[in-house]
Amino acid sequence: MTTPLPFFVYGTLRPGEPNHDLFLRGHTRSEEPGRLHGAVLYAGPGYPYAVEAPGSTVVGELVTARAESYPRLLLALDRLEDYAPGDPRNLYERVERRVTREADGATVRAWVYLAAPAVTAALRAHGELIEGGDWSNRP
Repeated sequence: MTTPLPFFVYGTLRPGEPNHDLFLRGHTRSEEPGRLHGAVLYAGPGYPYAVEAPGSTVVGELVTARAESYPRLLLALDRLEDYAPGDPRNLYERVERRVTREADGATVRAWVYLAAPAVTAALRAHGELIEGGDWSNRP
């Protein structure tokens, strides 16, 4: 079983975005603002990609799942993000990173879906950067 960590969400899973209600409503214990340091955000086709980049920050929510919902939610989010462990066709990779909770500045370990290596290379070459790292503030 995978370690039950909170999720850091920065795009369509954030409150007010279309996938929040579809996947998270009723399955979370808490949702609180957070920041992922060392990453930038690129625009995708209707959703963003986070890519590691020193000195930058991505804005999002730190979501803690209810214990009874965690296994099912983890599988659902992996499917949504086109992630399967070890699959070279992944769009995202689920990785453990440290995320800063805005309320108290504490740093917590969380699952983050980062762009997979091939996607990262394409974004760095031709992607549209989302200034300020906040999907909610996109044009």
